[in-house]
Amino acid sequence: MPELPEVEALAEHLRTHALARPVARTDLASMTVLKTFDPPLSALTGRLVTGAARHGKFLDLELDGLHLVVHLSRAGWLRWHDQASATPPKPGKGPLEFRVHLEKVGGPGFDLTEAGTQKRLAVYLVEDPSQVPGVAKLGPDALSLDRASFGELLAGRSERLKTLIVDQQVLAGIGNAYSDEILHVAKLSPFASAGKLDADAVDRLHAAMVGVLSEAVERAVGQDAARLKGEKRSGMRVHARTGLPCPVCGDTVREVSYAERSFQYCPTCQTQGRALADRRLSRLVK
Repeated sequence: MPELPEVEALAEHLRTHALARPVARTDLASMTVLKTFDPPLSALTGRLVTGAARHGKFLDLELDGLHLVVHLSRAGWLRWHDQASATPPKPGKGPLEFRVHLEKVGGPGFDLTEAGTQKRLAVYLVEDPSQVPGVAKLGPDALSLDRASFGELLAGRSERLKTLIVDQQVLAGIGNAYSDEILHVAKLSPFASAGKLDADAVDRLHAAMVGVLSEAVERAVGQDAARLKGEKRSGMRVHARTGLPCPVCGDTVREVSYAERSFQYCPTCQTQGRALADRRLSRLVK
């Protein structure tokens, strides 16, 4: 799933390539991807792209008073093109969900695609991003909090760290991959209770969050949209590296699977050498 660094890079890509270009046409290849009906998509035709922004993991294309807000979900992506077919796509054919033509039909623009059978990519056309339910519920952005505010956010919370920092209503922008990386850098167990961290642990967690995300944004911004996924994978230390050696201590990276997800961690760096039980209601193996 694209997270804060990748969505920020996509926003920058649109600011670089789409700004001041008018919308020539939009093609909806899947009726389920569009979550709003008023204003209609036809209201975009002729409007200039006036900006691009990020709200947590939501991408916001600003179009002269309207906002095309996109949530890419787990398997969605944005693909820029310099030219495209002028023929409207047939619904249900291939991964294409939505296409925007800029300047002229068949000219530059971008596609929103989604792989797999679970179609969760969502597009909203609104007058204000806060009209999107997911945006309205977002917590503070992960890169907006100073150490004091971050400590206040954690105080009294009973959730496990892994659960808390991926909860978009608590902290916006972090998903499964970067949460693994942040906890590894902070040397904290995914199952540690957020509200029970001492001051030193909170310091480490805040520094790791800012450092990991900032470095990832720096690596991602300026990359071609097609290369962002590879750039994300190349920077990972533990996420999606089950069975490989930890780059810090050499211990084997372990995995915990639950529901449709999994996360990775290093026992030596994060859990004092103890392995976590690989089941949904995990506890430290005794």
